[in-house]
Amino acid sequence: MSGQSGEMLQERQKGKDVRMSNIVAAKAVAAAVRTSLGPRGMDKLMQLGDGEVLISNDGATILSKMKVLHPAAKMLVEMSRSQDVEAGDGTTSVCVIAGALLEAAGDLLAKGIHPTAIAGAFVQAAVHAEKILEGASVPVELSDRDSLLSAVETCLSSKVVGQDSDVLAPIAVDAVLGVINPETATNVDLRNVRVVLQEGGTVDESELVEGLVFNRGSKKTAGGPSRIENAKIGLIQFCLSAPKTDMENNVVVSDYAAMDRILREERKYILGLCKKIKKSGCNVLLIQKSILRDAYNELSLHFLAKMGILVVTDIERTDVDFICRTLSCKPIAHPDSVSPDRLGKASLVTDVAGAGSGHKVAKFTGVANPGMTRTVLLRGSNGLVLAEADRSLRDAMCVVRSLVKKRYIIAGGGAAETEVALRLREKSLEMSGKDAYCMSAYAEAMEVVPYTLAENAGMNPIEIVTGLRKAHAEGQPGAGVDVKRSRVTDMYEEKVLQPLLVSTSAIALATETVCMIMKVDDLVVVA
Repeated sequence: MSGQSGEMLQERQKGKDVRMSNIVAAKAVAAAVRTSLGPRGMDKLMQLGDGEVLISNDGATILSKMKVLHPAAKMLVEMSRSQDVEAGDGTTSVCVIAGALLEAAGDLLAKGIHPTAIAGAFVQAAVHAEKILEGASVPVELSDRDSLLSAVETCLSSKVVGQDSDVLAPIAVDAVLGVINPETATNVDLRNVRVVLQEGGTVDESELVEGLVFNRGSKKTAGGPSRIENAKIGLIQFCLSAPKTDMENNVVVSDYAAMDRILREERKYILGLCKKIKKSGCNVLLIQKSILRDAYNELSLHFLAKMGILVVTDIERTDVDFICRTLSCKPIAHPDSVSPDRLGKASLVTDVAGAGSGHKVAKFTGVANPGMTRTVLLRGSNGLVLAEADRSLRDAMCVVRSLVKKRYIIAGGGAAETEVALRLREKSLEMSGKDAYCMSAYAEAMEVVPYTLAENAGMNPIEIVTGLRKAHAEGQPGAGVDVKRSRVTDMYEEKVLQPLLVSTSAIALATETVCMIMKVDDLVVVA
């Protein structure tokens, strides 16, 4: 009997050690991104394996680039990715909340409370937290542009390109609202918004185009046109070059006359293709990339230039669907299929040179656009700024998507988390036993968000959190941390707003991950 009890004690001790190891590993990941939270959060400079350098303070981006080996720490990386998919914003907050909950869980374990009891109480607390947030939220209509802009600007305020939020916020709002029907939409497919990156100029020169932009200009080698009005656009998937044999063969020509005949036949073949294109009425031609043989050659470009056709080459296969929906054209896979009914229309196609760079882009405007698509031309002084602006714009569009999914907004600046902490603490006083302890610990963990916001802004976190508690207890659910003025103010008046979905999703995912880590009592390595 004593041997059996000793074995059970050993098992219990092993489970405890594994659990603490998991908590320490996951907390280390949360601590790594904690300093990036909020408008005054720090940025991370990452050097990737291939020598590429990346600057970002987006939680999901930082964690996705980190080489995390511990299985429990990997769960936090996956959780951040889930938050990115669900809400698009709050990827740093979700890790910070999870880290605080793990800290609370470690203290409860030290008091001798069973991990299953802690997990059950945390799930119960998360359900109450969601109800509290819904009660504190304010409904918003998609026609209320000011509220949408405020939510997007709050999201962008913590980004590297935060100083350009007055340019990027309207672009994000107009781009998302342009691809949906605001009356009936319940979700947004962000693949309908295409972002074209162009180095040169600054971020505030970015623009939203109701049409199409390619990150390269038209082909000028043969002296073709660079501006076409009332354009009829064809997208071809066949090659404007001499045919090749299916297998690798060599043709040996020993006679000048035979060589001349081959060149003449090639010229005649390519001219026949170009005439078919011209006969259909096409005056702007898009040529898809080819891997089998040259999609075009100098001779075909020469003929098309003589016919007054503007040519844009190297269209990616993945972009064909977007182009067809935008221009309402149909891809042409064979020369015999070229016909007027397969062409798209635009009132103007022209090459536009970017300010501060000689690089040109082909711009299609005045498109009927039945597929409800938008294109954003994003400029930046260098690759690092451009990549971060692209990620920030995506997050901004995700904020608008969150408001389409769940049309409620809530105060930012740690106001939502402080309200949850206060109400859960009140709830814990009505309870008894282990659940009351766990609920109180959960409530205290929620205050990590305003605490971290104040800490990252160089304020006194204890003083700020105490002030927040006082304000919320006096019935100010919108009171939050104003990092610009270093004080507690009403976030609704300051227009610091965020979608309800961001907060509810962060709390639900953090709680779910922590409960999963709590229920693990062994680590099995399978080679």
